[in-house]
This record gives sequence, C-alpha cells and structure tokens, in this order.
Amino acid sequence: MTNDSGPILVVDDDAPARDLASDLLARAGYPTKQAATGEEALAAAQADRPSLVLLDVHLPGVSGYEVLYSLRERFGDGLPVVFVSGERTESFDRVAGLHLGADDYLVKPFAPDELIARLRRLLAGSGPKHENDRPALTAREEEVLRLLASGLDQRQIAKELVISSKTVASHIERILAKLGVHSRAQAVAVAHRTGLC
Repeated sequence: MTNDSGPILVVDDDAPARDLASDLLARAGYPTKQAATGEEALAAAQADRPSLVLLDVHLPGVSGYEVLYSLRERFGDGLPVVFVSGERTESFDRVAGLHLGADDYLVKPFAPDELIARLRRLLAGSGPKHENDRPALTAREEEVLRLLASGLDQRQIAKELVISSKTVASHIERILAKLGVHSRAQAVAVAHRTGLC
C-alpha cells in the first residue's frame, strides 16, 4: 500500500532508530526520507513535501517542537505529524505534544505493527479532522475525554467522576469507536482538533 503524495519523513538523531523505522515503512510499501536534525527535516520538507512526518521530540539544535511549529506554519494541519520519544514518555509529555498540534504520539520502543497501523490510518485520512466533523459524544463521554486530555489516567478519572474504573474503560472504548481512532492519544488529538476540549 503506497502513498503517492510524497515520502514519509523520518526525523531522528539516533541513526539505528531512524533506519529501523525507515525499514519498517519500506517493507509496508511506503517510500521514506531521513533527517538527523531539525534543520535537515525542515530543508527536506521544503524540497519535497512529505505525506507524513515521524518526528523525534528530542533533537540537537532545533527541537522537535520547533520543527512541528514550522511544519504547521508551512503546511497547515493537512500534513500528519507523529511525535516519537524514548525520553519524554510520561502522560503529561504526550498531552503537551498533542496540545502543540501533533496528530499522534508514540513512545519508544514501539511495536512495529502499531507504528504501521497508526501511520496508515493517518495517511488514509480517516477520523474527523475539521471542526465541522465534530463527533456526537454524550455529555459524560465528553467529560471523560476532557479529563483524559488533561493528563488523568483511568483510575484518576474514575475518582474525579465518582464512578468505577470499569465504567471509565467502557466510556473510553465507546469514545474511541465514535472518533474512529485506536488509541487514547489519538482520541485526545481529535478532541483538540475538533474543539471537544
């Protein structure tokens, strides 16, 4: 399954990690380009608009956050950007990355099939992307999603709403299905894009 709108740009200062991601994507049928620094990433994106950017948060010089900002300035929200990090792995790190405009956030080491599944979904353009695509969630589901977006985990949400953790899990399952996403991070990203939180 190839994407003809440009290569996937893999940005990571760790050469083995960069090569691993590129090899996985190539085996899945996606052409790739590599960059080791934020400056290289921006130059590569300028020369050949990528279809998606897999972007390490921690880069020498220009940080991943700055690269994301520049990419959003140049290409808008139509260019999917996925943060990856082996250092910034806490819930608040992922929430911050999504607040800044990333479409998803993967923690290293990631499972190869999860990486491909998440990128494939973003490349296919599934899931709501615009404010007028706002999904129909119940008031309780919106409340759960807002708390999830604020960085609370399932147990903390249950305590906040005075419901069981199992009930929170059921709400989250329905939220993921309604939003057409496969992870909590993706649900939070959609919530920010569509103004749900």
